Amino acid sequence: MRSPLTRSTLRATIIAIPVLLALHYFITHLLAFIHIFYQHPGIAITQRELADAYLNGTLQVTQKGGQIPKIIHQIFHNWKDPQNETLPGDWEEQRRSCVEGNPGWEYKLWTPTTSLSFLSTYYPTFLPSYLSYPHPVQRVDALRYFLLYHYGGIYLDLDNGCLPPISPSNTTTTNSPSSKTPINSLDPLTYFPLWVTDGGRGALSNNILAARAGHPFWGRVVAELISGRGALPTGTWTERVAAFWKRWWCLWGVLRYVEISWGVGQWFLGGVWDEYHRMLELGRQMVGGVTRVEGGDLVDGEEVSGRLYRLMMDDRPGYDEWVFFTQGRGGTWNGWDNRLFLEIGDHLVIFFMVLGLLVGGAGWVVKRYWGQRGKKRYRKVKGEDLEDRN
Repeated sequence: MRSPLTRSTLRATIIAIPVLLALHYFITHLLAFIHIFYQHPGIAITQRELADAYLNGTLQVTQKGGQIPKIIHQIFHNWKDPQNETLPGDWEEQRRSCVEGNPGWEYKLWTPTTSLSFLSTYYPTFLPSYLSYPHPVQRVDALRYFLLYHYGGIYLDLDNGCLPPISPSNTTTTNSPSSKTPINSLDPLTYFPLWVTDGGRGALSNNILAARAGHPFWGRVVAELISGRGALPTGTWTERVAAFWKRWWCLWGVLRYVEISWGVGQWFLGGVWDEYHRMLELGRQMVGGVTRVEGGDLVDGEEVSGRLYRLMMDDRPGYDEWVFFTQGRGGTWNGWDNRLFLEIGDHLVIFFMVLGLLVGGAGWVVKRYWGQRGKKRYRKVKGEDLEDRN
């Protein structure tokens, strides 16, 4: 027969295990969510700084010239009418601004047919995941990463266009590349191995991206997607269970923006970005490397600086000038929670104060409840009770 102490310990263990698992789930999710809005690693550079560095000849470039191939990628998947591959008028105008402003560049518009053909030819192991994404925009998100890894170039969403060729904000030097070659509107952006855009609200953006072909950062992103990141569970029962737990970050469509962003969208990209820089830092420490920027000039790759670049694209009034790109009509996949998280990004201090109050209040309620349960119930003995006992 079990002693009362053994039974009490067993009961406490049975209660504690799910509570601890729930706490672990909540805390890890909360920390991951908070980290989205932190400052990301990498070298932040404004569009005007990059344009002036290029025009003034202070942008250090390799002897072979630009590293990013002169290819513009855009994706048009018509979800309502898949057979219709004609761009809406405003998007066509923005597409034309990039083509006409960059003569000599190759332009690729990816439709559902050409997208499926590309993946079937080069990445057939990714097709099951690609076809099982619960939201069509996830296929567009994932495809852009594979295109940059395979071909390299610059990717732009259809609601982004290109500004005319740049003009300097100060006098260019005689060493300026502009004095030797014509300036296309996107030429200065090709002198880095890789860059992403940063909207200045915590989370990185994936609306405009660039890289040389085969960059290891995109290789890591592609590897995660091939493993089934963000896809619906498929296969045998055991595979479905495993896939369910792999999607711990996903709320199964309750918060559509969360599912898309954390699945294969910008939050996912930011997580891989941070992890990649942690690996770079660890590698430099192991070989005794030093992070530096030579001569105060902009450098052309992680081989020298140890970090990749974030091109600032904050569209709020009063922030950095946009030199290369325009912003048009977008938000074709937005849900009710898009605006919620945009407001969170704009009011982080207030959000974390409210979150702290809610967590603290929940902790107080739990503590009070369990504390009351643990107390023994006593009743004050009255005089007549003692007389009855006697």
